[in-house]
Amino acid sequence: MKKKISIHDIARQLEVSAATVSYVLNGKSAEKRISAGMEKKILAYVEECGYRPNRVAKSLRTGKSKIIGMLVEDISDPFFSSISRIVEAHAHQLDYKIFHASTENDALITRDLLQVFRDTQVDGYIIAPPPGIEKDIQALLDDNLPVVLFDRFFPELKTHNVVVDNREGASAAIQHLVSNGYSAIGFVTLDSEQTQMNDRLAGYDNAMLQAGLLPMVLKIPYEMERESLVMEKIDQFLAMNGQLDAMLFATNYLAIGGLEAIHRRQLTIPHDIAVVGFDDNTHFSLFSPAVTAVAQPVEEMSKTVIEELMKVLSGKVKTLSRETIVLPTQLIIRQSSVSRVKKPASSGKQTPVRTASTGSAP
Repeated sequence: MKKKISIHDIARQLEVSAATVSYVLNGKSAEKRISAGMEKKILAYVEECGYRPNRVAKSLRTGKSKIIGMLVEDISDPFFSSISRIVEAHAHQLDYKIFHASTENDALITRDLLQVFRDTQVDGYIIAPPPGIEKDIQALLDDNLPVVLFDRFFPELKTHNVVVDNREGASAAIQHLVSNGYSAIGFVTLDSEQTQMNDRLAGYDNAMLQAGLLPMVLKIPYEMERESLVMEKIDQFLAMNGQLDAMLFATNYLAIGGLEAIHRRQLTIPHDIAVVGFDDNTHFSLFSPAVTAVAQPVEEMSKTVIEELMKVLSGKVKTLSRETIVLPTQLIIRQSSVSRVKKPASSGKQTPVRTASTGSAP
């Protein structure tokens, strides 16, 4: 096996001190008054021999690993994968690496991953926290470790949080449906006490109350398998509430299950039932009809998350302080929720709705 090249090997080969090589590799040539010629010589040899610095050794010297640990619910989910990708791009510009992992919204898995991150000596943590890890987050804060929570948070903890206005997003979706003539509007959500789910339910309830309509809510256990069993639950909900003429889904994967259940019942969207999903999905614009969605500002959220963490890492703000940044959502209107068309008196069939644009307003 070929021996791994060290800074001392480079120094011996070039007949300079190991400190000189280290200064050049750490961008301190000018500060240490190392000549441009020597800097060029060292960098050329480093490139030639394929030297790669040992991050662990460097972190021991500097006290910084330049690594950020990021925990999301499910890295395969379109929302979390997009957030992770953009955060990683922003971190790269700041010379940080991101270690990603999925928690499956499970507290035990999360605790194990947090310990791995601690052992790796990451500089900071970006977390979409599952329920039940409040003490673990507090332990990070007690050790003065930088933490930013996103998508959801724990109100009782002094953390930096980046979320969207879930309440207003759900409310806007219901107001849109009501203004388009729908009145029997169901809401499919998760049976969860997490802040984002509570706020989406509150937004739905409040908008229905304001419209003088009766709420109809289906709460699906998070532990349930995400495909066939979710579809079965929604199918049963549709069967028990035949009066439903519209549905709002609290997540994009619940919306996918809902679309499958609606298709199974041979219901036509939006003629028989309108559909709105919370969290836009790249596939929603490809469905026929295209699906209306409450879009979260993924780019802005990702940028804000990394900016907030950098503030803590740089000492500009205290680790043990609370700041919650709430970003607005946007309702992307597509054909799945267009205005209802009444049946003509001479026909037993509904008049087809034609629309030319996936982004048309109600």
